[in-house]
Amino acid sequence: MRLQRTLKQEVSFEGIGLHSGQYSKVRLKPAPRDTGIIFIRTDKGVTIKASVNSVTDTAFSTTLGYNGAKIRTVEHILATLAGLGIDNLFIEINGPEIPILDGSSTELTSLIIKNGIAKQSKKRPYLIIANPISLTDGNAEIVALPYNGRKITYVIHFNHHLLGIQKLSLDLNEENFAIEIAPARTFGFLKDVEYLRANGFAKGGSFDNAIILGESGILNSSGLRFKDEFVRHKILDLIGDLSLIGFPIYGHIIANKSGHSTNLKFLKKLLSHPDCWELVSETSHQPEFSYT
Repeated sequence: MRLQRTLKQEVSFEGIGLHSGQYSKVRLKPAPRDTGIIFIRTDKGVTIKASVNSVTDTAFSTTLGYNGAKIRTVEHILATLAGLGIDNLFIEINGPEIPILDGSSTELTSLIIKNGIAKQSKKRPYLIIANPISLTDGNAEIVALPYNGRKITYVIHFNHHLLGIQKLSLDLNEENFAIEIAPARTFGFLKDVEYLRANGFAKGGSFDNAIILGESGILNSSGLRFKDEFVRHKILDLIGDLSLIGFPIYGHIIANKSGHSTNLKFLKKLLSHPDCWELVSETSHQPEFSYT
């Protein structure tokens, strides 16, 4: 059991939101032990805890909300914090959506590593998968199996000649998150762009922050960072969504064609089946969870 961690010092970044197209500034501030991840809409005076209960929407991204205030596209920043083992943090933002930056988590990962991570004087509880549990959601499925570590296996299947079926499996740690997962960018299809923008999505999307696929291939002049960058990004999203349970999950998570909605449904099912998991802490008691 490792010690809890936060940032050594405040860091900040800014940019446009992928879906809203609005410009926001974000400040990441160190937080005391046992705080968790707390978002603060400074323009609304509203505090939103990163948790399953705070999720208000999962259409094309994960949105958190409370008391009328919302923050869209939180999955990449949550994945970065979970991937680097940041447990306690205040995230101040003056707009409705976390900036997309380059469509991945690599800039934020580098920023945090450069400025330093601080250990805190209390152990970090974690959740162990004790018995197998699965969720089928249409064509999507997520399974969690007992495993001595944090392993993720992901399979995607798209009807596009460049994607097709991609599969990746890795034992997650801070180093391979930063190198293998954080640089993977979000992606979309040119044929869907008009529909998305007409329905309030992808207003800030561009070749600078997303991989765009046309019928003939990738339209970005920069090409791909990995030949399987698409499945790597889906793992990034999954890490961010799973972190909303509030504890690192030790087990083997197998996801097939999953997305934000299925990820959150799985978390709710997991929490409602306490016979399938055990919370390990300094006091080693198993608390009662509630969810909506």
